[in-house]
Amino acid sequence: MAENFETVFLRLRNIMLEAAPGTTIAKDAPGTLELRTRKVDLKTKQQEWFGTVTIKKTYVAYHLMPLYNQPQLGDDISPGLAKRKQGKTCFNFTRTDEQLFSELSCLTSACTALVDE
Repeated sequence: MAENFETVFLRLRNIMLEAAPGTTIAKDAPGTLELRTRKVDLKTKQQEWFGTVTIKKTYVAYHLMPLYNQPQLGDDISPGLAKRKQGKTCFNFTRTDEQLFSELSCLTSACTALVDE
């Protein structure tokens, strides 16, 4: 039996919130978490995106926007986590995987350290 996406979402939501304490919650609703950094984008005059966790139709998406500008942060991810990566900033999950979630937590913390500089 497939795991409930809500369970996966809640676990990933907690990972992002714990690993990114200096960010601002832009949205926290059922199935959606959006975090922003303290830095203001000069173009939009809004706080820059940090990350999101969102329940999609067939997976739960975990976006880390600092990977867009600093892709080298993801250079050392495991093959297991790399299989979950879609594009530059997104990791997709259909079930909990504590080993991958632990690695994702460390990667999120590294991204947090980067935006806090």
